[in-house]
Amino acid sequence: MNGNAVRVLAIYFLWKKRQQKRRRTVGVDPYNATRLLRGKHVTSFSDLRENSYKFYKYFRLSTSSFDELLCKLEFSLRRSSIRRIPIAPVEKLAITLRFLATGSTFSDLSITYRMGITTVAKIVDEVCSTIWEKLRHECLPEPTTEMWQRISEEFQLYANFPNCCGAIDGKHIRIVNPAGGGSMFYNYKHFYSIVLLAMCDANYCFTYINIGSCGKNSDSTIFQESSLFQKLQNNSLRLPGVKHLPGTNITVPHIIVGDGAFGISNHVMRPYVRSNMTHKKKIFNYRLSRARRYIESTFGIMSNKFRVFHTTMSVQIWTPNLHILHMSLMSRQEDEVPRRVVVQSENEQELSMKGLKDRKNEV
Repeated sequence: MNGNAVRVLAIYFLWKKRQQKRRRTVGVDPYNATRLLRGKHVTSFSDLRENSYKFYKYFRLSTSSFDELLCKLEFSLRRSSIRRIPIAPVEKLAITLRFLATGSTFSDLSITYRMGITTVAKIVDEVCSTIWEKLRHECLPEPTTEMWQRISEEFQLYANFPNCCGAIDGKHIRIVNPAGGGSMFYNYKHFYSIVLLAMCDANYCFTYINIGSCGKNSDSTIFQESSLFQKLQNNSLRLPGVKHLPGTNITVPHIIVGDGAFGISNHVMRPYVRSNMTHKKKIFNYRLSRARRYIESTFGIMSNKFRVFHTTMSVQIWTPNLHILHMSLMSRQEDEVPRRVVVQSENEQELSMKGLKDRKNEV
């Protein structure tokens, strides 16, 4: 047999092998076949609903918030099937929320809820995509001058910082390095990440999100390439006009506060550098940090509610949907964090350096 014949036979057998379909020994895994009798949703969901504390600990939201969210998503999650009973929207939402609340692997969830790993992955992807589709316009509306004015008043009330329309910062979200990613996603903290650039109000709700930038990029670089920066540059963000500082005749524009990584401009304010600071500059930095901490607290609240942020994500599509879900829950009284104590007015000139340090520890 010559070489050409060998090659032809090899190609034929390779083609034949690819044509053969893998035969399934059973239609459904016997363990998964008992889902409607022994699955986690069937055996535990009703009992959890009767205990509001346990329900919140398990899903990270209250029963009323769960029902309201299900009402908004149910129609889009409903499927029909002739061959078998489809998975109900309520079970799909329960699986997804459990994944987001704990960061459990799909393998663990598939065993608990008695369904295939691929099925669990598809459910999480479907529900997250539906959350984004149904809630993004409700939770991230087009900003108006009235909205910015309300936010400014709340920052004045809660943080004693006037003319502030938001606090901005970046957060690194740990991911599996994508194929071909190289060092693009490797950040200064020595892990692979994408960057969430976000701005929030004084109620710990996001007013702007930008997700997906490579981890090696700095916050200032991402900000300068964002749509928020472009709107600030061309004055299309609808910020209120200049306003007198309380108790003075000094007029200043409405601004956004950030840390030292952000460049200063007419509408972006950052703290003074630490070298050679005067007493007044230290007081200013202290006041600005009180306003800026709201974005750090917002990141913390979201990460502690959805523990998946403490794991390494492999699919980026889930991330923006979590911020939408976070904002939806924060708008409800029973799910929001305790209200902060209103900052009382005080004579800033009389604060000593020791007093500043003591007050920082109180915040």
